[in-house]
Amino acid sequence: MKAVLQKGISYLPQKEKINYWFQKNVTKGVNLSDEYFGYKINHASDHLRFFKKYAAKNIKDCIVLELGTGWYPIIPIAFFLNDLEQINSIDISDWMTNENIMITCQKFLEWRNEDKLDRYLNYINESKWKTIEELSKQNGLELDKMCEMIYLKRWVGDARKTDFKNNSIDLICSNNTFEHIPEETLINILKEFKRINKNDGVMSHFIDLSDHFAHFDKSINIYNFLKYSDQRWKMIDNSIQPQNRLRFKDYKKIYGKLQIPVSYEEVRKGNLEEVKKIDLDSNFHDYTLEEIAISHGYIISQVK
Repeated sequence: MKAVLQKGISYLPQKEKINYWFQKNVTKGVNLSDEYFGYKINHASDHLRFFKKYAAKNIKDCIVLELGTGWYPIIPIAFFLNDLEQINSIDISDWMTNENIMITCQKFLEWRNEDKLDRYLNYINESKWKTIEELSKQNGLELDKMCEMIYLKRWVGDARKTDFKNNSIDLICSNNTFEHIPEETLINILKEFKRINKNDGVMSHFIDLSDHFAHFDKSINIYNFLKYSDQRWKMIDNSIQPQNRLRFKDYKKIYGKLQIPVSYEEVRKGNLEEVKKIDLDSNFHDYTLEEIAISHGYIISQVK
């Protein structure tokens, strides 16, 4: 049902706004729950950890680019609190609102008051924390001003061709974004990232390889979309929240073709028994069950 509705919405004008209303009021997929905030703040912690491990430089002086920030700037605010002072986000559409920034700041306050935030962020700049407290109450403040206060610059456009100079970005990161990008488009985005990443920079990307419809429909498992042929999947998939169905092995092949080093990888092995329940399409017969089963993973690159 969700697939049919999103497919229909994808043909409408202002499809992003309609989809946002649908997910907010029907599927509840965009509400800032504790579970979602926890996932994101954990990613922020991981990106900081990987950067500190692979880049020998003071994080305060670094320039960051996040691909696909989405509705809630959780990662940028975490970076802001950790003393990063040049934070960029790029997305194909402008999802952010001043209300959502305020909601995000309120969630940061809530988690710190409950002593949960320190589990993920072992350092918080207290003067910047006061900015978060102020923003949590600023419902009428203009969006650009709110972004300016957290050192966030938003770029709306095609990540395959950015305005950043060669070797200008210290850390490029993304979360649950690669899986929504068609393979050929992703190849060109990574080419661009290779161009703009500094010679001693780091890329840190977290990929969700699961069937996203299974997040909503508990009657199917996270490998369900692998039973469809490319033709059938094209009929089911939509342009609002597309899923490329690439496996972790495929992403690593792309990195290899582009000569982007994989300095470190971290995966969740998934569930082999759940994979065995799916009648896999012939497109996936050349993979081992273990390769199919990987459900999530980080790819970290230390550019030299």
